[in-house]
Amino acid sequence: MISHVKGSFKIFDADIVTHDKDFATAEINLWVDVSSISTGDKKRDEHLQSADFFDVKEHKQIVFTSDRMGGAGSDGIHELWGNLTMKGITKNIKLEVEFGGMVKDPWGNEKAGFSVSGMLKRSEWGLNWNTAIESGGMMVSDDIEIQCEVELTNAGKKEMQIELDHAMPKRASL
Repeated sequence: MISHVKGSFKIFDADIVTHDKDFATAEINLWVDVSSISTGDKKRDEHLQSADFFDVKEHKQIVFTSDRMGGAGSDGIHELWGNLTMKGITKNIKLEVEFGGMVKDPWGNEKAGFSVSGMLKRSEWGLNWNTAIESGGMMVSDDIEIQCEVELTNAGKKEMQIELDHAMPKRASL
């Protein structure tokens, strides 16, 4: 159409473990509750949950498991590779990760911030529904932009096990 529709998943969780503070050894396992999608329009959300799109009755979660994290390029962006599973289809994808830094909050908790982004073709996961619009073109683009702002808290383990900061709103945007 003529504008971008933004949506987010309100329920998700992740296990993130790294052995170095540069996060090159990070192991990431993320689970998203697909029924928690929210675009601000109840009828659109119901359609996204239907068999036309995510088919939440048959496929309750989106899962991402990391393979490897590349070192930062000259632009400071890391490449994060991993397997993304939606609707029972698994594909290896590349995401870009910008490390925002590490700080201690006022209560002594060590925190790390990241911006994660990427592009997907929804059709590669069987999300094919579309319809032509009167003025020409299709209603829904095949290109989906992923944007996540992530704040992690050191769980205090020797190997620096990280937990999502549950005090922050959980958000993984489409």
